[in-house]
Amino acid sequence: MRMAARAPYGSWSSPIRPADVVRAGRRLGSPALAPDGAVWWLEGRPEEGGRAALMRCPPGGEPREATLPTANVRSRAHEYGGGSWLLVDEREFLYVEFFDQRLYRQRLGGEPLPLTPEPERPAALRYADMRVDPARGRVICVREAHPGDGAEPRNEIVSVPLDGSGEVTVLAGGRDFYSYPRISPDGAWLAWTCWDHPNMPWDGTELWLAPLDDPGDARLLAGGPAESVFQPEWDPEGRLHFVSDRDGWWNLYRAGDPAAELSGEQWPVVQLTEEKADLGHPQWLFGGATYAFLADGTIVAVRTERGTERLYALEPGAWGMTDLGLPYTSFGFPVLAARGSRVAFVACGPTEPTAVVVYDAATRRAEAVRPASEEGIDPEYVPRPRPIEFPTGDGETAYGFFYPPTNPGFEGPEGELPPLLVFSHGGPTSHATPEQSPEIAFWTSRGIGVVDVNYRGSSGHGRAYRERLRGNWGVVDWEDCVAAALHLARSGEADRERLAIRGGSAGGYATLCALVFGDAFAAGASYYGVADAETLARDTHKFESRYLDGLIGPYPERADLYRERSPIHHVERLRTPVILFQGLEDEIVPPSQAEAMAAALRRNGVPSAYLAFPGEQHGFRRAETEIRCLEAELAFYGRVLGFQPADDLAPLPIR
Repeated sequence: MRMAARAPYGSWSSPIRPADVVRAGRRLGSPALAPDGAVWWLEGRPEEGGRAALMRCPPGGEPREATLPTANVRSRAHEYGGGSWLLVDEREFLYVEFFDQRLYRQRLGGEPLPLTPEPERPAALRYADMRVDPARGRVICVREAHPGDGAEPRNEIVSVPLDGSGEVTVLAGGRDFYSYPRISPDGAWLAWTCWDHPNMPWDGTELWLAPLDDPGDARLLAGGPAESVFQPEWDPEGRLHFVSDRDGWWNLYRAGDPAAELSGEQWPVVQLTEEKADLGHPQWLFGGATYAFLADGTIVAVRTERGTERLYALEPGAWGMTDLGLPYTSFGFPVLAARGSRVAFVACGPTEPTAVVVYDAATRRAEAVRPASEEGIDPEYVPRPRPIEFPTGDGETAYGFFYPPTNPGFEGPEGELPPLLVFSHGGPTSHATPEQSPEIAFWTSRGIGVVDVNYRGSSGHGRAYRERLRGNWGVVDWEDCVAAALHLARSGEADRERLAIRGGSAGGYATLCALVFGDAFAAGASYYGVADAETLARDTHKFESRYLDGLIGPYPERADLYRERSPIHHVERLRTPVILFQGLEDEIVPPSQAEAMAAALRRNGVPSAYLAFPGEQHGFRRAETEIRCLEAELAFYGRVLGFQPADDLAPLPIR
């Protein structure tokens, strides 16, 4: 038996290096199942500058790239993208090329054929969320047009000929946003969702239905300003399903027969589930699919309860759902794809690393087709997440997952408590899940505890919890992060004097707010975080340009509230060391925010570091960037929190 050595928390040597975290960060997503049994998926590669390749694994074979080595499959519609490829048949596919944002058609082993015209400016026309209309020889998708004259981009549903003639036709327009164009199996009907400013799709969306030969004759089926509709989908029998949170939770519904019911003013809708859990996700990306149909009529779905995601089944005619008993608890932004008795997805769990997985309901067996890393992490160094709930402001309760320091070779000195790192997720309408995370294990294997907080406003806890953040962004989110840290300190799980907080985007905003408006933390790290809410309201991209109306208040009418909640305007209060990370091509949170914060920190004499990365956008994708960030963040905490990392780290200039 190996004896554990005593060493200060934070100084434990770990086999999990920053490069290992990045190698384990192969980004897997958007799977599909082909008629020949092959599994397809998208694979983002940090070691190739974040390039996304389309992969295929035939039955009994090895994974191979289907796209050319120069292809980068990624849409920039809504800036976040998603829905960037579609399997046409077992040897043909469509995809969006990141560089020019044109839509391409390609056969295995062939050259890509551009289907959309070359725009006047690169990426001026962006496509996403495709479906093939075989009877008419076209693909129907969402298009986002950027006029380039300062005007707001225009979003529409369009049809594109599959022969490459480039004659694009608008089928639906006039609304601020569109998603999920879905064609009925008989080719007669087109369903879609849409919404308008200032709503986000998790606030209020509408589901519309129209004859495909006459899309102008459209009828509203469901939704409205206070109902979020997610993923309309036709089953093989031609019945339209969708997810709605009209009862306070994202549950599953089925609409009536279009041909029989279109003449009615009130569309008949049947509720299929009544879960006190969410079967939908915030629609940050195109193409999300939290449910799919098996051949026997069973619906498999990702069910989220208090942040924990599991795969459930709804059998034909049943009301209640059944847990399939799989070890996966984190599906990311789910994309489920089914064919026959099989369903494909990307997931991980507390003991299962992230992988492309195929589950066969007939045999009840799951097979990992492609792991996120070929090497994996020694299970002895993987922390087991523990769900926690804790009291927070206004007498309410918030939630999270705690990961204790875990390293079989070390234990802390007697009487010493470990530092704690609070993870504040982005969105802010996202949620943390219990998972095997190489990034979390990087910290816990060095003797630093981690708590991943689902602050009020997080999804995966029902609409009421999600709406706790309305009008309260920059208040309850960071307040809950503080409450989580203090709860664990009071419980003897963490050193009260060595609490740190980190987060990206909205999580970076919560980090900066906690450091400026509170005094619980000894250090912080902001990744492309919001420092000036007012600047964000004026300068950000279309998708989020009115997001803050609901999170803070209408702008400019409540400009005073924006300034009140912007860390940049209160930096004189900041006495806590901060490290800032920023991509210089970020169009969601522009670099000016991090640069202004760094300048203010220097003026204020607060110990700080600022690392900026050319070529990076909102969310880092390059291996060298991610490695440098982890090394710098560890070095920064070591200097500030008073421990000596065992790693050989590059020098970090701290002003």
